[in-house]
Amino acid sequence: MSTWGVIVAAGRGTRAGLGKNKVFYKLEGRSVLSRCLDAFAESKLLDGLVLVLSPDDRERYVQLCAEEGECPLVKRLAEGGRTRRESVLNGLLAVPEDAQIVAVHDAARPFVSREIIAATIDAARKWGSGVISTPVVDTIKQFAPDGSVTTPDRDSLRAVQTPQTFDYARLLAAHRRAAQEGLEVTDDAMLFEHYYGSVHLVTAEGAEENRKLTTRADFDAWSRPCVAPMRVGHGYDAHRLAEGRKLVLCGVEIPHARGLDGHSDADVAVHALMDALLGALGEGDIGRHFPDSDPAYKGISSMKLLAQVMRLVRQKGYRVMNADVTIVAQRPRLSSHMEAMRENLARGLDVDGDAVNVKATTTEHMGFEGEEMGISAQAVCLLIKTKDGGTE
Repeated sequence: MSTWGVIVAAGRGTRAGLGKNKVFYKLEGRSVLSRCLDAFAESKLLDGLVLVLSPDDRERYVQLCAEEGECPLVKRLAEGGRTRRESVLNGLLAVPEDAQIVAVHDAARPFVSREIIAATIDAARKWGSGVISTPVVDTIKQFAPDGSVTTPDRDSLRAVQTPQTFDYARLLAAHRRAAQEGLEVTDDAMLFEHYYGSVHLVTAEGAEENRKLTTRADFDAWSRPCVAPMRVGHGYDAHRLAEGRKLVLCGVEIPHARGLDGHSDADVAVHALMDALLGALGEGDIGRHFPDSDPAYKGISSMKLLAQVMRLVRQKGYRVMNADVTIVAQRPRLSSHMEAMRENLARGLDVDGDAVNVKATTTEHMGFEGEEMGISAQAVCLLIKTKDGGTE
């Protein structure tokens, strides 16, 4: 059963006061939009995504893909409308006609879990709709036109979020009819109720964390350091210098007569960093995850392997606070390449640039590094727990 998603990212985000569309704002080095798209991609529950963007943000999205990597699940782009309802309709029209289920989600909710997505999809397949909801914890007061106040029974109330998932044909028909009649609604569940009578509410693990980032305070609260379990990891690696090989360090090709010998690109600095990350997670070392007996890793960029390690970091509910890498080499001099190396690692670790440090030293001609037989590297990292793991 073909299942697609429509990610609505065409808002202006004026209440956030960030000077740009809030979904492009970075939280610990990675944008809100990328975090949202990653959550859907890593769930492996959808066949594709339609991303709805304002025309003014198309160029910014292209830049985002270059900086943070393009989400392979985004198969199509749609243009945002004057209202959210118009934006969703444009997104639905870009979904393949043979789709049976569609999940509509606000990009400003980047903390959505696999459990939430799965619960809404399952409900939509059974009942035609699945809307994630949470119990209301505050007492709600309702004002009447005459000024009187009543208090609804809190146990009968639910706060709804996105994703809101539906039978695709029915939701598209409802949106087309609403466009003809000029009906404006606050969410798709309200529109579905208007034409079909009711929606099916679901709950799931992580719903309390699936908050929407609306105001500047929402962003500040997420970015503020918190007391949480931390993990420290240390990594070390060394490779021999050989003729006919490129010298790659931290994903940067360094002009030199010889390069490092190895099954992959032999990027000794990234290897040490990956071992530090895996050590902090208690997940062994790179030899366990990327054995040199596997032809799939022959000549592969170590930055691609780092991306796989970072997926594991996120799956286990951690994020990188900072990392420090030391490269030990007599030659070549690396000072002119340091900034590019640091920027590469910062992107790979999903952190701001000042959370990564790369430095180089010599051994004053002592040892295998000093005799220019090889290059070694050491790395340390700090991980902090942000949520329960298990996104896959």
